[in-house]
Amino acid sequence: MVQVDRQDLVSELAVKSDTKLLLLVLDGVGDTPGDRGKTPLMVAKTPNLDELARKSELGQTIPVLMGITPGSGPGHLSLFGYDPLKYQIGRGILEALGINVDVGEKDLVARANFATVEGDTVVDRRAGRPSTEESSKVVARLSEKIREIEGIKISLYPGKEHRFVVKFTGDGLDERITDADPQKNGKPIVWSEPLVPEATFTARIVNEFLKTLREVLKDETRMNFALLRGFSKYPRLPNFQDVYKLKACAIATYPMYRGIAKLVGMEVVDCGPTIADEVEVLRKHYQDFDFFYFHVKKTDSYGEDGNFDAKVKVIEELDEKLPDILDLGFDVVVVTGDHSTPIIQKGHSWHPVPFMIYSRYARYGLSEKFDEFECARGVLGTFYALDVMSLMMAHAQRLEKYGA
Repeated sequence: MVQVDRQDLVSELAVKSDTKLLLLVLDGVGDTPGDRGKTPLMVAKTPNLDELARKSELGQTIPVLMGITPGSGPGHLSLFGYDPLKYQIGRGILEALGINVDVGEKDLVARANFATVEGDTVVDRRAGRPSTEESSKVVARLSEKIREIEGIKISLYPGKEHRFVVKFTGDGLDERITDADPQKNGKPIVWSEPLVPEATFTARIVNEFLKTLREVLKDETRMNFALLRGFSKYPRLPNFQDVYKLKACAIATYPMYRGIAKLVGMEVVDCGPTIADEVEVLRKHYQDFDFFYFHVKKTDSYGEDGNFDAKVKVIEELDEKLPDILDLGFDVVVVTGDHSTPIIQKGHSWHPVPFMIYSRYARYGLSEKFDEFECARGVLGTFYALDVMSLMMAHAQRLEKYGA
């Protein structure tokens, strides 16, 4: 059997039209019943999402492969139609591009989290989620103290809350090193290690940076260490707008998601921190683009915090604004997530992701509500997130017939 690249085939069949498409991503929205017996989507008061569900086709997506827990990068690449097994991208480049860091051929970037350590134990991977203003001051302090290690220039850039970006610049840098992050609280500090002999120098530079950082921040009570992950050079991907013949816009508040949109070739527009701000920007630019990627972050953040009630509140906040979004007149609307983030796990999981698609061509009438179990029973069944873009394009009448 001939293996055909999904994206290549869709690109061959794609045609231009005047239809408008919206991909609304509630980050980490999927959940499990857990201790309460219901998910946040089941508990949340969502009359508008439920009304849309009654007019839509529902299903659930697999971001990568069954049983594989995806990072946000692979989860979004799948939604955008890029095979995450073919295009493996470190979070560092996404975070860097998201805050407009220039990344050149001699640069290696990493996503950094301020963390709290006691002795050699990481007690809080997010340092209590300091404000962006607080962490920016610490980044500025580090920038004054750490500028070069063994001929490698060090540049630091503040991000959102506990996050920042580290850029290493010089000859001989290799991205094939392990993350310096234990991934869970209560674990010992993890140092970076080379995955190939050629990366030994890079791992040494990274570890020396962390040791120096720890010395500089020894008087800090919360932000006294950092975790680095997603080491990456600049990758090259097919351009989203060329592949799908869509003029695409990204509306996202967090750097990483702005970064991945920029990496695939979407135009990233500025917006404020709230869902209301994002809706206003969507309204402002509605006439300027064919495709909109609209990202809501806090569903994932509160899932990682294990905060059930706060996750419910974000879902309800989005639901309240949904009529303003739909009133713009999109021809195709998808509501989904990039992965699941169950409250009980306080992290990403392998569970399928709720999905619904609205258009005038939808086979609606089976579903009454937008939640994990209604989606599991939906007419679309369980399918790969990699097929979301072709499905949206079909509903938008933007794909020619395949074959005679």
